[in-house]
Amino acid sequence: MSLLKRLQSQNSEPVDSAPCVKEVAANKFQELVQKIHREVIKEIGSDNFNPQKEGEVRSRELEEDTRKIAELMLEKEAEFYTRNDKEEIIMQVEDEVFGFGPITPLLRDETISEIMVNGPKQVYIERRGKLEPSKVVFRDNNHLYTIIERIISPLGRRIDESMPMVDARLPDGSRVNAIIPPLALNGCVLTIRKFSSQLLKVEHLVKNNTLTLSMARFLEACVRGRLNIIVSGGTGAGKTSTLNIISSFIPHDERIVTIEDSAELDLNQDHVISLETRPANIDNRGEISIRDLVRNSLRMRPDRLVVGEVRGGEALDMLQAMNTGHDGSLTTGHSNSPRDMISRLETMVLMAGIDLPIRAIREQICSAIDIIVHQSRLQDGSRKITHITEVLGMEGDIITLQNVFIFDKTGINEQGKVQGKHRSTGLNPKCMEKLASMGISLPGDFFNP
Repeated sequence: MSLLKRLQSQNSEPVDSAPCVKEVAANKFQELVQKIHREVIKEIGSDNFNPQKEGEVRSRELEEDTRKIAELMLEKEAEFYTRNDKEEIIMQVEDEVFGFGPITPLLRDETISEIMVNGPKQVYIERRGKLEPSKVVFRDNNHLYTIIERIISPLGRRIDESMPMVDARLPDGSRVNAIIPPLALNGCVLTIRKFSSQLLKVEHLVKNNTLTLSMARFLEACVRGRLNIIVSGGTGAGKTSTLNIISSFIPHDERIVTIEDSAELDLNQDHVISLETRPANIDNRGEISIRDLVRNSLRMRPDRLVVGEVRGGEALDMLQAMNTGHDGSLTTGHSNSPRDMISRLETMVLMAGIDLPIRAIREQICSAIDIIVHQSRLQDGSRKITHITEVLGMEGDIITLQNVFIFDKTGINEQGKVQGKHRSTGLNPKCMEKLASMGISLPGDFFNP
């Protein structure tokens, strides 16, 4: 007999004993949600639900059937729940069936930029650059593990004891990292870096005081003038978002190849080829690294290479590409300052396994990189481009740098907001000669402080 008919014909028989109101409030109706979820899956079939294919299979009929089953089961416990409680329970059931369980409301919240699940009973979020605890919890570690598998399985990724770490992405492009026991001692750990559903533009950065209009105009000139640019900064500083915005300055008549670990860039040009790395399979074979993709991309006739991030030996291949005719390439890297980015590039080139003298490496870096854009996340959670720095050349064995724009921090106000302003250093960039040769010019007083 159908569950719908069975429930309708058993009005006198309670489905199950309802927990008291205080317990329900404490555990967010988890036991009842779990029970209704099991009944929905049993009645309709688990094969019909896949959150990664929402547009294809989440039909109106499935939604209506799910809601009807939940409403019929809740009728048995009407005296224990208010109308708002019932609606909350039904929403949680729908999130469990069609979405990603308890974190689904957090994924919908546009003000949240990061979700950090530290085991089943502790979830933190980042909102406007600040961490805060969330009331969201999972039933247990198995529940959290099930949600992780639901995220990664449609992507052909796996996570188990033999491969307890995985990188993946959600359908909206949000970046996902998961790590499970025995590596994670607190239970399964899930971290989701969300990306705004609204494609950011340079106007948004100017409005948020991440940079000034003058800085934006200079960066646009550098991109159109085919200078090689690296965006540096710490974790969570907003490097990828800035790279995406800077990439929007690339002319539409150029062929762009993007290379990433997990595809995050969203360029609006017409001629874009997006490449993504592949992890090793169960036999530890078949891995395709960023370095492999950089090498292959050179045979794809790119006008521009945009590498999501260099963090190892691929830095050497990227530098060689920049030095062999692929001008105007863009990438990001982790560092604490522009000078630190140069040191890290030296280290990453050495990781390529080729025995090169330090001077030769520095000459490669000096001739390849033109501009370093350094971005920081400040104490108040705001993100600002603190340096736009030009790589000038070599003096002896040292690479010389020159700041074009900087952010002067003056203090913190009573509300905890960082005070300061962007300013030009008053030095004319050496790259203006190259830009002028390409017909790109800026006003004579553009770099006056």
